[in-house]
Amino acid sequence: MVTPVTAIRGIGPAQERLLAAAGIDSAETLRRIGADEAYLRMLSVGARPHFIAYYALHMALQGRPWNDLKGAEKDEMRKAYDALLRRRPKSAGLPPPDLAAFMDRIGLRPPRRHG
Repeated sequence: MVTPVTAIRGIGPAQERLLAAAGIDSAETLRRIGADEAYLRMLSVGARPHFIAYYALHMALQGRPWNDLKGAEKDEMRKAYDALLRRRPKSAGLPPPDLAAFMDRIGLRPPRRHG
């Protein structure tokens, strides 16, 4: 039986949608791959980098409230987040080059890289 990701306390509808778009459709899969891999996959499907979303995912998998992260632990999590963003592929969250060129030609700008 598959358990929905929202069965994990702290995973709400917005993260559920991003996780599903990233191919993570169960709590079991999320727990197996872990927060870092899940977050990288979310970025790869267009999620904007956001430190709180990153650490909220970690906290949810630990069974802790998102706002429980403080002090030195938060500082270490920030370092891990920054390192993760440096590791991600340069194209993460961006459309393929052909689509980006087409969007530019018709007056739409592809999303810019944030992070």
